Amino acid sequence: MSENNVAPAKGNQWPLWEVFVRSSRGLSHVHAGSLHAPDATMALRNARDLYTRRNEGVSLWVVKSEDINSSDPDHKDAFFESSQGKNYRHATYYTQSEGVKHL
Repeated sequence: MSENNVAPAKGNQWPLWEVFVRSSRGLSHVHAGSLHAPDATMALRNARDLYTRRNEGVSLWVVKSEDINSSDPDHKDAFFESSQGKNYRHATYYTQSEGVKHL
């Protein structure tokens, strides 16, 4: 961080932040969009002004885009492979031992 706790701009641009909003009727935060801001405080203020103008939000999260890790959509089949054919993952594969109570 440079003076005044403002992140230096890369290529004359502030860091990109992802904005998540929890609505008054919702239990979880939902991705609302992205914005550029120099720091987390400004990102929260800008997110409030941009994504909750009609009092639809009760909570905001902002996360630097560069800090988010995600799975590769091109490899979704291998990554989210079902457990079919992997019986050892199910409790029905194991037999109950004699003399062991409360299983």
